[in-house]
Order: sequence, then structure tokens, then C-alpha cells
Amino acid sequence: MNKIITIATYGIAVIILSCTTSISQASAQSMKTLSKVILDPGHGGKDSGAVGAKSLEKDIVLDVAKRVGKLINDSLPSVETIYTRDKDVFIPLDERANIANRNGADLFISIHANASVDKKISGAETYVLGLHRSKDNLEVAQKENSVIVMEDNYNSKYEGFDPNDAESYIIFELMQNRYLDHSIMMAISAQAEFTQLQREDRGVRQAGFLVLRQTSMPSVLVELGYISNPQEEKYLSSEEGKQKLALSLYKAFKSYKERYDGSNAVQIVRNEPAKIDENKGLCYRVQIFTVSDPKNIKVSDKFGPVKIITEGNKHKVTIGYEQTYDKAQQLLSKIKTEYPDAFIIAFSDGEKISVRQAKKKESKK
Repeated sequence: MNKIITIATYGIAVIILSCTTSISQASAQSMKTLSKVILDPGHGGKDSGAVGAKSLEKDIVLDVAKRVGKLINDSLPSVETIYTRDKDVFIPLDERANIANRNGADLFISIHANASVDKKISGAETYVLGLHRSKDNLEVAQKENSVIVMEDNYNSKYEGFDPNDAESYIIFELMQNRYLDHSIMMAISAQAEFTQLQREDRGVRQAGFLVLRQTSMPSVLVELGYISNPQEEKYLSSEEGKQKLALSLYKAFKSYKERYDGSNAVQIVRNEPAKIDENKGLCYRVQIFTVSDPKNIKVSDKFGPVKIITEGNKHKVTIGYEQTYDKAQQLLSKIKTEYPDAFIIAFSDGEKISVRQAKKKESKK
């Protein structure tokens, strides 16, 4: 069922208390059926988005969004597809979120294409709302947020938010996103499908996007590729490329819906606990993100044991166990290929300490 509507998560930085807590297989959890999805082609009208040598972001993402919608309508008729725009028009960021909220959507997918001064950069990446942990993530958010200057009274509408001022992004550090778990689940599904296309996987990331800030449902922002890369621009503009990208997003949505509906709940951890006493000596882990409910998040264990460490109502997702900082660094390099915002954390005799303290202890051995 098609419906044409005019319209576009909290930082995943964490503190871990102990190396000793792990999670067993999660039980299946039934949830309501996903029946409505918002497809949001970014930019439009006077806002062209990223500009390639021969194409514009606004045109590519609109085409891909329509293809995704058709695939959903043809294969999943019980799902209502709402387009934020179905033609070349300019829609303010706040109105995109407002319409998504008014329609009670179950999922919000904002579709974009990226650009960089480095024309060699390529690949797809999927963002959830949060506080950026890297300069690259901040720059992407600044580019996507800069469209607000084209809106009337944007200063008052966005409460003085300046998309070019890094200090404005502190608001995202203070937010609590109750939909973060499901947003991450959708983001991971999207990246898994893009990887099947043999394209560079730039991973699941977090940053402060205004378009995701006010949505009251799980939300992701997908960057399909880099229009600034001549080869990638050719792919993004081609019929074959757009159809393959649309099919990947459809498959990711279908996989997410299956888990959301509770028909195929997943477990985050299948590993047995490490056969070592983690309460003794130094311990390094790589932390990838924090969730409030780990049942619906699927994380690959190909880099090592996946363990959850709980602090209050938050669950910290960590990978691996290393006893030296050098080995932890090697592990981090591998994990960052899929989780660019990952970072090393350290413990001594089961107690959280800074990485600097851990390195000092290690040097005294």
C-alpha cells in the first residue's frame, strides 16, 4: 500500500565496570508486527545534496527509495510504505521527522549518498543517532545538517543549533534514545547486505543527525556510497547499481522485520565464557557499543568472544580478551573494519581502569 507524504541515536560511549559478566543465549521476545516504514530520500528541490561530476545525490536517492518501496510493496503487502517525497521537492528536516511521527511509523530509513575531498574513498556506511567519536563522523553529520540554513527561521526552529559548530553537537550527548537497540539492529542488517555486493564496508557508525533526532521510532541514515569517487558515481548512477542497492536495502528491511516481529529472534552471544580467570591480572577488551536490551542485536563473533557487561540498565557489547595492549591494538584494527567507533577498554583484577593505567602496569611486569 503506497502513501505519498511530503517530509528527512544517543551516543554509544560507555563505561564498563567488570570483565567478569557474560551473557547466555537470549530468549526469543515477541514484539508487535512491523506494519509501516518511512522511506526518506534525502535532500531535494533547491538542496541538491552531494554533487558528482555528472549526477546529483538528490536524484540518485529518490530513485533508490522508490525501488525499495516497490520491492516492499510487491513482496510484503502488509507493510505500508510512506515516502517522504516522491518528486524533486525541498522538505525541511524537522518536518520529515514530524510526518514520520504523525503517521506512527515503525521504522525510519533516510537514504543518502556521500562525498569527500578524497576521491579515492568509496563504500557504504549506515548511521544511528549518537555523539560522534571521530572527525569523519562529525563531518558527515555537518554536511547533512547544513541543509537547515536553507529553511526559514532555522535558528529558532532548531533552538540555535549551528551545524558547523562542533559545540552544538553536545546536545546529542545528553539524549536518551529508547529506540537505539532496534536502530543498531537495522543498521547492522543494512551493512551485512551491502557487503554481499562486494563493495567496501564502512561499517555501522554514530553521529548527530538532526533528521534522526526527533523521530519516535527506530531510525537509520544510510550513505549508499561516495558520489565524489568517479567509479562509485558511475555505479550509483547506473540502473544496475541502483537496483542492487535497492535490493540490498529491501533484504535488510525484510531481515529486520522478521526479527522485529519476533518470528526469528536472534541471540547476541553463542560463545562459551573464556577458560581463564578474568578477575586476575590485566584485561583488555574492545567495546563496540551500548544497548539497553541485548536480545535483538546480532553481533558477529568472528573477531573473538562477544560478551555483555551490564551497568544499571545499560549493556556494554565487547569483543575479545587480550592480556597485552599491543594485541588489543591489533584486535581493534580488525574490528574497526566493521565497527569504526570501537575502542579499547582495560581492567585490573576485574576492576575498570584507564588504558593509560593499564599500560603503566604492563610496563612494570
